[in-house]
Amino acid sequence: MAKKEKTGFFAEFKKFITRGNVVDMAVGVIIGGAFTAIVNGLSNNILKPIINWILALVLPGKGLEAAVTFLPKCKVYKDVLNDAGEVIGREIDFANSIYIDWGAFISAIINFLLIALVLFMIVRMLNRINANRNGVIENAKLAKQEKKEIKVIAKEQHVSMDTARAIYAQRLIDEAEAKAAEEAAAAAEAEAKAAEEARLAEEKAMANTVLLTEIRDLLKNK
Repeated sequence: MAKKEKTGFFAEFKKFITRGNVVDMAVGVIIGGAFTAIVNGLSNNILKPIINWILALVLPGKGLEAAVTFLPKCKVYKDVLNDAGEVIGREIDFANSIYIDWGAFISAIINFLLIALVLFMIVRMLNRINANRNGVIENAKLAKQEKKEIKVIAKEQHVSMDTARAIYAQRLIDEAEAKAAEEAAAAAEAEAKAAEEARLAEEKAMANTVLLTEIRDLLKNK
């Protein structure tokens, strides 16, 4: 009995890991991790140096590293020593200071925009591929249905496949013409209805005008 449960468990586990959406999710996670590394490399090694160079021209310091705001009384300095251990100056101790790091925030925004842009392009490409595939499938279904109807015509009317194909084509033409005629009739009916409504509205407006004129004349006579 225990052996059957073990076999059933592994069979269920195998079915789970080989399910399409699980495999797709695993592939997505792996590709997402690799893609994140690519985006970080692009941001840190290409875009960030360019932004640093631009900010270095505007801000005194080292670009994004200088784009910080220290909170009041939270700016800590440390001594700078030379090789002999002598104090040669002082510099900001970022590890012990409390500050707002605008540079890190800007870098995060850049990474987000890059990831969003690339994901948008990927999703857009996949949507187009799916749309094309759905179109091919739909065309294949229509072609299959067309062949089926042609065979039915050939069988019912006892004609050849070429004759049945011509009959089917003429039937499509007749249906298209009938549909176009129905649409034209519906459009004409809608136009006539709109004209009738406009005429009734005009008559109502004229009647109201006449009524107001009569009321005005009665008031004047009084």
